Amino acid sequence: MHIHRIPYQQIPQFSNKDIAYAVGNPALRPFYQYEVSIDAFEQVIEDKKKDYTDRQLLVSVLREQYAYYDAGALTLANIEALGADSTFTVTTAHQPCLLTGPLYFIYKCFSTINLAESLNQAYPAYRFVPVFVLGSEDHDFEEINHIQLFGKKLQWENAESGSCGKMNTDSLQPLLESLASILGNSENAQEILGLIRQAYTVHDTFGAATVHLVSKLFSEYGLIVLDMNHLAFKRKFEPLMRRELLEQASRGLIEAAAAGLEAAGFSGQAHAREINLFYMREQLRERIVQEGEIFKVLNTDYNFTREQILEELAQHPDRFSPNVIIRPLFQEYILPNLAYIGGGGEIAYWLERKAQFAHFGINFPMLIRRNSVCWIDKNTGKRLDKLGLQVEDLLEDTESLIRRYVQEHTAAELSLGEEKTALDRVFLSIGQKALKIDPTLEKAVLAEAAKQMKGLEQLEDRLLRAEKQRHEVEINQLRALREKLFPGNGLQERHDNLLPYFLAYGWDFFKTLKEHLHPLESGLVVISE
Repeated sequence: MHIHRIPYQQIPQFSNKDIAYAVGNPALRPFYQYEVSIDAFEQVIEDKKKDYTDRQLLVSVLREQYAYYDAGALTLANIEALGADSTFTVTTAHQPCLLTGPLYFIYKCFSTINLAESLNQAYPAYRFVPVFVLGSEDHDFEEINHIQLFGKKLQWENAESGSCGKMNTDSLQPLLESLASILGNSENAQEILGLIRQAYTVHDTFGAATVHLVSKLFSEYGLIVLDMNHLAFKRKFEPLMRRELLEQASRGLIEAAAAGLEAAGFSGQAHAREINLFYMREQLRERIVQEGEIFKVLNTDYNFTREQILEELAQHPDRFSPNVIIRPLFQEYILPNLAYIGGGGEIAYWLERKAQFAHFGINFPMLIRRNSVCWIDKNTGKRLDKLGLQVEDLLEDTESLIRRYVQEHTAAELSLGEEKTALDRVFLSIGQKALKIDPTLEKAVLAEAAKQMKGLEQLEDRLLRAEKQRHEVEINQLRALREKLFPGNGLQERHDNLLPYFLAYGWDFFKTLKEHLHPLESGLVVISE
């Protein structure tokens, strides 16, 4: 494999804020707590020691959850290690996605695993374990119920509502049958299909099945998959949810941070509510709002007085679900966590949280951008070489790329730039003469100049189109290459799923990612066979 990195600044698919954070733009410095470096973890460790973490609770819940999974020895050892004050976590998170969803789900995991390993080498007096927090309470089913597979959309049909993690896996069986026929009978296909079938048939809920699948995929790397939708965690977090209900401070703090970001030249990310909690029951997850003295659950008949909702929270904290605004607080309150590893969008909403964390008395973790990857298989690499292109060339939009390619591979002169310049001079001279004779003729001269210039531009386009026809095969190859590596003008990792890569490479795909994904090293990682 050949590995190189493309600086984030060269990649138009990344947002301005994403690039600014990755390159350390000073305008963003007030919105995060720690510089991103291995040395800065010394201070993060000391600061996190001041937070109280109920390690006994954490280990107890993890033992309970992993009693249902055949976990790797390193993962089980990492769970037990969390009971010691000298053990800390580094964390990423995502909602449960069908068959792990887009590839960046996998890249998040390896970024987190490798960061933990780097810290274990740099700080031998401590132990660092990688944790994947599963956001199983999310209810955006349309976002997680499909994958792109060999150019087709494979979709989970399910009539349930509410938390996706609680959805029943029985409705996945038709999809698994279709998947088996699509994947075929190769050794790699049977390997991954066996893991998928085991996860999605042994467990009743999609959340538990996802924990199982991710745990098996990363079993040798010590990754802990943690589903935080647990009564004991919610009971521990209950005082902060109570404050969110009564004080409703998060919205003002987030909006102030968003205003600061806008003043610094960056847009806000998440939309904070007065109350940033959902209410959950069977097949239900709806927002809580306050109208006067009454707390209501939207789109339901649930209504509570102040006393009633506090009693409901005290008796059933598991019925209350943090939204995206306070979910980071929940995560950091439960875990002895030092760093959060996420994509550009995630980092963007974390950048609005620093004052909120201070308000609730929780240490704000280091924010680290996960690795992004562009994978170039052998055939794609050969086609690039044949066309004389590098992956960097494909970063520009398709039509600009085609125009440049045609201009570079033709013996004819396609540009009418000299003719346009000459035409400008001619009409400038005509305009000067017209002004001396009759100033009212100036508009007519300018209109005729614009007409003639438009005619030249149209002729230039016809020349280019004619030359394009001579390069039709190469142009079609260009379009196909760009769509493969930057599908829909986006990133490969946001479109492709793990399965085609596992079919092609098996566990070697994981070994390559493990070797080369290091989140403290900046840039898009280009992996070429």
